[in-house]
Amino acid sequence: MTVQLYGVTITEISTLPSYIDQNFLIVDTEGTKYVLKIMNSEGSKNATKLEVQTFALSFLRQHGVPAQTALPTTTGKLLSMEEIDCGHGAQTYCVRLMTFLPGKHLQNLQALCKTFIMWAEWSLSNVHLIERCLSVMDGEPLQEVIKAVIEQFKSYVLPKIGSFQKGIIHGDTNDKNIIVTPVGNGRHEVSGVLDFSSLMNDCYVFELAATIAYMMLENPSPLDVGGAILTGWESIMVLNEDERECLYLLVLGPLCQSLVYGRENLKKYPDNKDYLLVTAKNGTRILTQMWEMGKKEVERKWFTDASTFSVNE
Repeated sequence: MTVQLYGVTITEISTLPSYIDQNFLIVDTEGTKYVLKIMNSEGSKNATKLEVQTFALSFLRQHGVPAQTALPTTTGKLLSMEEIDCGHGAQTYCVRLMTFLPGKHLQNLQALCKTFIMWAEWSLSNVHLIERCLSVMDGEPLQEVIKAVIEQFKSYVLPKIGSFQKGIIHGDTNDKNIIVTPVGNGRHEVSGVLDFSSLMNDCYVFELAATIAYMMLENPSPLDVGGAILTGWESIMVLNEDERECLYLLVLGPLCQSLVYGRENLKKYPDNKDYLLVTAKNGTRILTQMWEMGKKEVERKWFTDASTFSVNE
């Protein structure tokens, strides 16, 4: 496929982590690395959205953001719709060859926090929609915690969403979508942002909340993450009163979504168990800990830490 579409002769190929798409690292005869991305069949149906994502990558790259860019096919297309039979009958998939960004996934650097969603259901404005999938948690004590989070979210966050600042967000800034490289003295800098398949027009604070939630998962001191990320965020965009008041529940949101949707999607994609349940490894403990501490205590720590970082800087 790669030779036909892109004129690239492959000498090495290996799989890369993905949720329900297929990603491959390929190397050509000159040693140049690329990432071949094959979008899942459902996501491939929205060609317009895929084109917007692809052009967004180019726009960000042109403005200094270390993002991948799509390479043109031999006929000049930045994405190609290909009919492929993966063993379940022929279906149409969006294929893109992307530039390769060197570095390590942020998830591999547990203490890095101080250096710093492809379905509409994954928007934090729709956290309450996980109610319809909660049966996958039957028999687990965590189900009651998630139910309580949903109820508070509906009564406390939903009425305030209209006041949140809005714009285009990445939508999935987790530790697997941020690439870092060392710059000396044990410090690292962000050298790449991956996977814009969840690009959406939504609330900016959702991006902040998701980033805090996912960075907590791999940190040995998860509650230390919030203040560090909040400091960096507010150096660019200050939260308004409603956003600050809702931050605690907004951070719980993606943890609940990942735990529930991970279990739900496991039924459809059992071969991808390790990736789908990655949040469950530490997410259950973190969600429980944050819920037991309560909104007041968690937010006090985050905002106190943030003010400390700001003063030290």
